[in-house]
Amino acid sequence: MPRLILGLSLLSALLSSGCYSFKGISIDYSQVSTYFVERFASNAVNAEPTIAIRLTEDLKEKIRTESRLTLQEIDPDISFEGAVVRYEVTSEAPQPGEVTSINRLTIVTAVQYINNVNEEKSWPNKKNFSFFFDFPSTQTLADVEEEAISAISQQMMEDIFNAAFTDW
Repeated sequence: MPRLILGLSLLSALLSSGCYSFKGISIDYSQVSTYFVERFASNAVNAEPTIAIRLTEDLKEKIRTESRLTLQEIDPDISFEGAVVRYEVTSEAPQPGEVTSINRLTIVTAVQYINNVNEEKSWPNKKNFSFFFDFPSTQTLADVEEEAISAISQQMMEDIFNAAFTDW
């Protein structure tokens, strides 16, 4: 209990001293009200067959739940296009005798953000977003793939959303 009180006091002091700030979403809702996410392409070798659909739907959901924008397929104010460009499992922690203890699934996407209302806010080039999930070598990718994709997608959508909609 004393640790909890101490922790809350420290957090309160940090927040009130200005060490932490959050600017939030920077969407001008008077100009931008609609969005669209084009179905991602899957250009990665050995990618899970539904990964492109999953990432497309996860980005739509992220925008829907964290902004006041409305999904609109025809003439949206902003849109996203993307592709899965890498889907790879690598060995990350070799042990003596060349045995690995950790494998890593890495997913990389290339995303284009287009702002049809204010072209200066569009990304001039596609941006790559990537994240990874480590799992023990005693498990196969099939054993952890759903959990791994979920964790990777969640972080990737956060990164894409922040890159497009915040002033960080």
